[in-house]
Amino acid sequence: MLEAVKQVGYYPVMKEIIVSLHISREDYLNFYQGQVHTVVATATDGRIVRFPAGILKNVVGHEGIHGTFKICFDANNKFDGISRLD
Repeated sequence: MLEAVKQVGYYPVMKEIIVSLHISREDYLNFYQGQVHTVVATATDGRIVRFPAGILKNVVGHEGIHGTFKICFDANNKFDGISRLD
């Protein structure tokens, strides 16, 4: 783990974050209208995470975004994908 800390400063490399999201269709519509750019959520491990709303475009449904999702990152902590867990 010490090696990972050296590579990215004082923060360990994040591989994934699990979040439960309940975003209504109307709230996500604000993203498409340019009014919202960032989502803030609490991960299942208690961390408060902030990520671009645009990464959710592939998981939005007719009723909005509801469920538990795994957000994956690469070795440089860049977004690598999102998948529905339930």
